[in-house]
Amino acid sequence: MKYTVRRATKKELETAIEWAAKEGWNPGLYDVDAFYETDPNGYFMGFVGNAPVASLSAVSYPEGFGFLGFYIVKPEHRGKGYGWKLWQEAMKYLDDHNVGLDGVVAQQENYKKSGFTRAYANIRYEGVGTKTVKKSTYIVPLSKIPFDLVQKYDRQVFPTDRSLFLKVWFNQPKSLALGYMKDGKLLGFGMVRPCRVGYKVGPLFANNVTVADELFQQFRAFVGKEKIYLDVPEVNKKAVALAKKYKMAPMFETARMYTRKLPQINLNKVFGVTTFELG
Repeated sequence: MKYTVRRATKKELETAIEWAAKEGWNPGLYDVDAFYETDPNGYFMGFVGNAPVASLSAVSYPEGFGFLGFYIVKPEHRGKGYGWKLWQEAMKYLDDHNVGLDGVVAQQENYKKSGFTRAYANIRYEGVGTKTVKKSTYIVPLSKIPFDLVQKYDRQVFPTDRSLFLKVWFNQPKSLALGYMKDGKLLGFGMVRPCRVGYKVGPLFANNVTVADELFQQFRAFVGKEKIYLDVPEVNKKAVALAKKYKMAPMFETARMYTRKLPQINLNKVFGVTTFELG
């Protein structure tokens, strides 16, 4: 049968998310709305006849920044060139962008051949929550904080404006989004959301490890005795130390890579990556 590539519908993106779950990537239960609404044109799927066999997201953000994710070919269709054809179509869409991705270690060399340069590693840590935590007078629901403050802070830790994404992301069901306000200033914020297994924190941004720690404690209490995951940039040594403080164990790592120069973001404030799929 003929192999064709076209843009994916929202329903087909849900299929790609299910494939990601089978790959062990542990996606969130309610990620699809934020992902799709960020760029409805940025999801591609390969078909043999009418059957979907490969997926790749190529999300275009403002100011010429793009991000790749969900690069999956169903196991029985690997080695046939389907992924490469899909890749070419998606990269054509992001032709004039600085493109980022979080690539698994085994694929790093292939990404380098396609023009990507490794910037640093992101490490996924696994731990468990807790039943009780001391309340903090500075931590409030993120919904109570003016969105322009959240957006302004996010620009310090993400290469471009992603307001559309954040507005949907922070309103996922069964999640907890919190901010740390002191003297009228936002010093950090984050969210924890339910995934196929346990809960994942993302993002976790903070001015310092004290703020990050207090937010993370609230997230641990929210999940109780469930598993909790945190994706940490290895270059932020204080973030790594925070994960280890709570006896979290490294599960796997990805390589954050870009086609052009490393974006000017403050990685010292990134204690938890938002998502490996959209950056």
